[in-house]
Amino acid sequence: MAPTQTDIPDSDRFTVVIVGGGAAGLTVAARLRRARPNLSIAVIDPATTHAYQPGWTLVGAGVMALKDTLRQEGGLIPKGVRWLRAAVRSFTPENNLVTLADGRQIGYRRLVVCPGLQLDWGRIDGLTETLGRNGVCSNYARDTVEYTWSCIQSLKGGTALFTQPPMPIKCAGAPQKIAYLASDHWRREGVLSRMKVEFDVAGDALFGVKYFVPPLQDAIDYYGIDLHLRHNLVAVDGPKRVATFAVTAPDGSSSTVTRAFDMLHVTPPQSAPDFIKSSPLVNEAGWLDVDAATLRHARFETVFGLGDVIGTSNAKTAAAARAQAPVVVDNLLASLDGRPLAAAYDGYGACPLTVSYGRVVLAEFLYGGVPAPSFHYDQRKPSRFAWILKTRVFPQLYWNMMLTGRDVHLPHRPIRDA
Repeated sequence: MAPTQTDIPDSDRFTVVIVGGGAAGLTVAARLRRARPNLSIAVIDPATTHAYQPGWTLVGAGVMALKDTLRQEGGLIPKGVRWLRAAVRSFTPENNLVTLADGRQIGYRRLVVCPGLQLDWGRIDGLTETLGRNGVCSNYARDTVEYTWSCIQSLKGGTALFTQPPMPIKCAGAPQKIAYLASDHWRREGVLSRMKVEFDVAGDALFGVKYFVPPLQDAIDYYGIDLHLRHNLVAVDGPKRVATFAVTAPDGSSSTVTRAFDMLHVTPPQSAPDFIKSSPLVNEAGWLDVDAATLRHARFETVFGLGDVIGTSNAKTAAAARAQAPVVVDNLLASLDGRPLAAAYDGYGACPLTVSYGRVVLAEFLYGGVPAPSFHYDQRKPSRFAWILKTRVFPQLYWNMMLTGRDVHLPHRPIRDA
C-alpha cells in the first residue's frame, strides 16, 4: 500500500518542499520567506557547493577566477529554511510525498521542482576518458573549465573545434561565446592566422532567435571561423586527437565525418536528471510537465516547476529562472489561499553573447523568439555597456539580490514585428 502523510513524523512534513538548491530553488525559497515568514519550507539538495555557472565562460576565457564563481551552499540557504542535504529517489505526487535516496519520506502541501538538468557526457563515445586532457576541454564542468583557458593560452597554431549538441541545453549561447573569446585571444596574440577554427552545431541555425543572428554571423566572419551546421559530435579519440561527427544532409540522410584537432571544446548533450525522467512528473520528451504560463504542473495541482528542468520552450538560462521565480511564488501562494493563479511567465530569457573581450550582444527574448530588450539601445550591436553588465553587474545581482529574494526587474519591451 502506498505511504501517506500520516505515516511520517511531523518533523518531515512541510508546507513547501523545494527540490533543488540551485539558482531557481534558492530564489524561490528566499522569496517565499520574504512573502510569508511563517511558512515551513525545506530545500532538498545534496550539493555542498553552489556555482554561479554563467561565470564559467569568463573563467574559460581567463577573465574570472573559478573561486569567484563558487560559494558554500549552506551559507546561501535562507534563514528559517530547512536544508535536507540528500538526493531524491522518487516522487509520489498523488500523496504529496518525496522519497529520499536513503528511503526517508518527506511530505508537503506544495512541491517546487527545480533540480536543473544533467550533463550526459557518456553519450559521446570516448569523451569521459579524455575530458580534461589531450586538448579536450569544456566550460560546462567545474573540473574542466580552467583547462579551457590553459588550452587557449598554449595553442599557437593548429585546429580548434567548438561543438554544440542538439537542443535543449542550458545557456544555448555558451558554446559559441567561448569560440569568439578564444579567437579574439588568438587575434590579440597574433596567431589567429595560423589557426583553423570551427564551430560545429548539431542544429540548423547559428542561434535560435533570428533577430540576433546577423551580429553573430559578423563575428563568425570577422574571426574566419568555419561554421558547420547539422554536425553533431558523437565520438572523441583523445590520444589520436580525432573527433567524429554525425552529419545530417538537407535531404535527411546522415553520414559521419572525422576532424583532427589540437583543441576541442565540448558542450555535452543534456537532459533532465534521471530521477526526474523516471518519475510520473515528466512529459513525453522527458522534461517536467508544467503549464507554460502558470508553471504549475499539468496534472498535479500541488506541484510547480521552474528552471532548466521544465519542458517549456524558453531558453534555459539563469535569466529565465530569475523571471520564473516570482511567477511560481505568486501562484503557489495563491493556490495555498484558494485563489486563482493570476501570475504568468512570458518565456523571458536572456543571453549575453560575448563576441570579443569587452563587447557583448545582449540577447533578450520571449516565447516564440520575440526580442524583448530592457535597455534603450539596439542590443544587437556589440557593446561595452553589456560587457560591464556581464562581467560586473550580473554576478553581484545574482549573489546579492536574486538569491536573497530582493530582486527587481527592468521592464522589457517586446518587438513583435522583428
